[in-house]
Amino acid sequence: MNPATVRALITGGAGGIGGAIAAELLSRGGSVLLVDRDDAALARGARRLERYGERVATLAADLTSDADRQRVCTEAAAWHGGINVLVNNAGVNHFQMFEDQPPEQLDLAVAVNVLAPIHLCRGLLAHLKRQPEAAILNTGSVFGAIGYPGYALYSATKFALRGFSEALRRELADSTVQVQYVAPRATRTGINTSAVERMNEELGVAMDPPEVVAQAVCDMLEAGHSEAVIGWPEKLFVRINGALRKQLPIIRRHATEPAAPRPPVEVSAVPLTTKP
Repeated sequence: MNPATVRALITGGAGGIGGAIAAELLSRGGSVLLVDRDDAALARGARRLERYGERVATLAADLTSDADRQRVCTEAAAWHGGINVLVNNAGVNHFQMFEDQPPEQLDLAVAVNVLAPIHLCRGLLAHLKRQPEAAILNTGSVFGAIGYPGYALYSATKFALRGFSEALRRELADSTVQVQYVAPRATRTGINTSAVERMNEELGVAMDPPEVVAQAVCDMLEAGHSEAVIGWPEKLFVRINGALRKQLPIIRRHATEPAAPRPPVEVSAVPLTTKP
């Protein structure tokens, strides 16, 4: 897919991996519609990208709300003649031993990580199939291929998203819509608590900057690859499978630490809006 022709809807687009994907796509000539539930974060993200002018637009929405999902689909189908790429990137992750997780965390993770991307795919599929060339790119995780203690729920949701992506890809094999799945390893974003960062440092787990994931995503869109695992998956899987039992005491210790709030990042922001 020619990057200059990309008109992408990016969920979780206010920062982290989503913001990095937006910046990389824009640098290659594409256009992005950023969706996030955090108005202030969207404004900050838009401010960082304002040099791209009308190739950037923002839309605040709660993807756990059916009404908001429908509104996102309606606006995405009209923006700049309609998107041709859907990047399902929004996600939540609660690092905690499963028995300690409250029910509301279980419901939220399934709603954001599984149901939201599935509903958006369903709501935009007819529109995407009318495009000469289109793509659905779902952001998964290496934990969507291997279950990891402290991430039982997160792993379950990413296993589900990987299976959905594979099945949908086969259903759409004779259409103009390509279904892609990218699986980052640990990435330095606000989704990780300080406990996660300390645990990864103690275990020697590499953490990529979000720009590494963004480049891989844009390369996938350009080359048309169906799946990509970022990092060195073979070495990682061998190491994890061979060491999980030894690592469990360290993982449990960090997973049961009291959560410490992360300080907000101070960034001056001016909201940027564009008309569809």
